[in-house]
Amino acid sequence: MVRKLEIMNKRSSGILMHISSLPGPYGIGDFGQGAYAFVDFLVKSKQRYWQILPLGTTGFGDSPYQNFSAYAGNWYFINLDELIEVGFLLKSEVDAYPLQTSTTTVDYALLYQHKMLLLRMAYNRVKTIMKDKLQHFMAITPWLRDFALFMVLKAHHQNKSWLQWQAEFRIYNSDAVLAFEQAHQDEIYFHVFLQYCFNQQWFNLKRYANKQGVQIIGDIPIYVAEDSVELWVTPHLFQLDRQLMPVSVAGYPPDAFSKTGQLWGNPLYDWQNMADENYSWWITRLRHALKMYDVLRIDHFMGFENYWKIPYGATDAVQGVWVKGPGKKLFAQIKKELGDVNIIAEDLGLITDDVRELIHFCGYPGMKVLQFAFNPFSNSEYLPHNHVQNSVVYTGTHDNSTICGWLATRSDLEMAFIKAYVKLDQGEGYHWGMIRSAWASVANLAIAPMQDFLGLSDTARMNEPATIGKNWRWRLKQEQLTDALANQIKILTRLYHR
Repeated sequence: MVRKLEIMNKRSSGILMHISSLPGPYGIGDFGQGAYAFVDFLVKSKQRYWQILPLGTTGFGDSPYQNFSAYAGNWYFINLDELIEVGFLLKSEVDAYPLQTSTTTVDYALLYQHKMLLLRMAYNRVKTIMKDKLQHFMAITPWLRDFALFMVLKAHHQNKSWLQWQAEFRIYNSDAVLAFEQAHQDEIYFHVFLQYCFNQQWFNLKRYANKQGVQIIGDIPIYVAEDSVELWVTPHLFQLDRQLMPVSVAGYPPDAFSKTGQLWGNPLYDWQNMADENYSWWITRLRHALKMYDVLRIDHFMGFENYWKIPYGATDAVQGVWVKGPGKKLFAQIKKELGDVNIIAEDLGLITDDVRELIHFCGYPGMKVLQFAFNPFSNSEYLPHNHVQNSVVYTGTHDNSTICGWLATRSDLEMAFIKAYVKLDQGEGYHWGMIRSAWASVANLAIAPMQDFLGLSDTARMNEPATIGKNWRWRLKQEQLTDALANQIKILTRLYHR
């Protein structure tokens, strides 16, 4: 089954920046002018790829990796200017509800309160004239009815997790649920309206990017959230007990970064039941994601081969055990159903021979992160001289420090090694030296976060794992996307034939 990802057949490069980080007047990056201007910046700088984080609806903690649905889009990203242009909203209405306290960080609490009010205003204004269009959209979108119903039921239960709903509502399509659905059609269609707007605006942006020669690299987490429509609708596909409570959850064992490991809390799949259904749940999910994006990065890819199983209710990840995943059987079925697919395997962490064999079997490129490379006492696989063509090299990811923040915390011995290896020079700028090292790599695709091109400190860090309340907030200023910066990126990209 080994094959090389289509995009990896030639050298190329791109920039990692989430939609939420785009500049704009409405509290968070969205599908408006800031997004189109960023595509133009990518074109000027000769970049072929724009990598983003998951686009799903977010809940507590605002993490794009914890979504209420594996399919639905985040209504935060709906551009209000477009709704004003088509008459769904008035400019005076938008002006009456401030959405930001700063242009450089996202205030999620304010955004949730005020943007939801504005979107309800828009829906109430157009719901009658859009009735047929929304009905058609729901009819051709298989997952939408369940999602919209789920969200209205959540609101009915004061936004509590579905595990805490009244018993009669926890059973999917029970008599109580069906009666509730009939009684709350207007609220259900409000969520249909949100997904309609998201869908229209996202695909307009994607088409614009593709016409300019820019491909979108999307991202999906391997697991779904505990509080998600997928658990409610298909509980038999997850490790739940008869009371529909999780038996075990996902995480990562203790390592050099954490003595107690990482307790993610996502319910684990019942892989045997998924196999009995020919992995149709995963086939459907990937088919949708590959329509949304040109290339798909799957987070925690190693979990398909071996996953860390932690008892539900544990306070840390210490008591977990390794369990075999579906491995090659799943990806053979994906190949059979979907053919050759553009997938990047996030293969960071404890990579065993079994995981390497699975990635080789699939033919997907793995990831090489420079921040993991420079141990003076080891010949790390992340060092550029050990890279392979069928891989993607990053200076860092959304979970890492910025490259400047990372360099600032290196020991004298590590810095001496990095300076000697990369030939860091203050005149060039240390962050540019690290980007140069990535662009010079033999890996066919090189990616750096926007923060690294700007040489920003860890005040611009996107996420610090195992913390909540301060993540996913960084935003770019429009004036930072200068022609001089685009030209500097272009020169580097041409130098290394990307």
